[in-house]
Amino acid sequence: MSMKEQAYAYIDAHRDAMMKVWEELVMIDSGSENKKGVDAAIAKVAGILEGMGGKTRIIEHENAGNAVISEFGDCANKPFVIFTGHLDTVFNDPEETKKRPFTVKDGRAYGPGALDMKGGVTIAVHALQALQSVDFDKYAVKIIFAGDEEVAHKHSSFAETMLAEAKGAVAAFNFETGFMNDTLILERKGVYVFAMEAFGRGAHVGNAPEEGRSAIKELAHKVLDMEALTDWSQGLNVNVGVIEGGTVHNAAPAYAKMVVDLRFIRPEQLEAMKPKFQEINDKVYVDGVTCKMTPVSLMQPMVKLDGSLKLFELVKKVYEEEGFGSPVASISGGGSDSAYTTIAGVPTVCSMGVKGAHNHTVDEFADVESLFMRAKLICAVMLAL
Repeated sequence: MSMKEQAYAYIDAHRDAMMKVWEELVMIDSGSENKKGVDAAIAKVAGILEGMGGKTRIIEHENAGNAVISEFGDCANKPFVIFTGHLDTVFNDPEETKKRPFTVKDGRAYGPGALDMKGGVTIAVHALQALQSVDFDKYAVKIIFAGDEEVAHKHSSFAETMLAEAKGAVAAFNFETGFMNDTLILERKGVYVFAMEAFGRGAHVGNAPEEGRSAIKELAHKVLDMEALTDWSQGLNVNVGVIEGGTVHNAAPAYAKMVVDLRFIRPEQLEAMKPKFQEINDKVYVDGVTCKMTPVSLMQPMVKLDGSLKLFELVKKVYEEEGFGSPVASISGGGSDSAYTTIAGVPTVCSMGVKGAHNHTVDEFADVESLFMRAKLICAVMLAL
């Protein structure tokens, strides 16, 4: 029996164990704002990795979920491959799992984060166990699991940590959300989020309407200005996703705020857009109203590297030879930590996780059988790399 066949046999023999870990991870409420829950999920995975013999360390953050890094083999002196992902979810209700516990029905798994991306974490860990079972040692492996990816590390320095940890790797696989049509991601848009606040002057609209200076009216103009910056031909889109302001219907609103989301393909596009945002901020539509911008978060784009194309071709070849399907390479509008592996110059294939759809919603589901297929896939790819 070949090493590949032995690795496949290991996965087949551990289907129940994989399902158990998947369920246990999903049943830990770990929304990005729930540090206690994220830290519990990170600690659980760290314990598994340590038990596998990984040189494991938890990266602690004061105001964000912790992260875990675990090295199998001498990553400092031997060519190494990165397996990466995250353990936080977008569901911040600390009792979300009571409402929607991990459930399997008609071959699909449901529950907060089942698809995004606790299924992917389960794949990465058990694929590595399968590789260990056949004494794979061609490459060292570095596991990097974040605890605050969904909020773009806005309250931690983990983006910088990840960039430093990624340098020198020969390849990286991100076990982010997979797609039902077998799409794999080689390029992702960056995400820049900022707030714009408007400061006007309140006044009773019945007794002294002329004294009011409406902050809402000012931002109403600027919402349109912002969204007019969208340029689909350049891969740029601007969305005002949140707007709030005012207190009562019979008073001119003295304060208003909007939150803006920019998606962009290349880092230099962000730098070119910032002066345009500032120009809109500084323009005055309502005399006496001033505005201020404040950055919220930044997820850099995952840049498509020539090395990523070559790595994808290997994954595609294995995928098809094993009868798993025929993947296509694509770009995604959603960010991920694959940005930092590509910034470090590491060939990267993203969306290697469990297949499914509707992530970030209560309708999120994952295809159960793909949990095992994708674990076998990464084993075969590592053996062919």
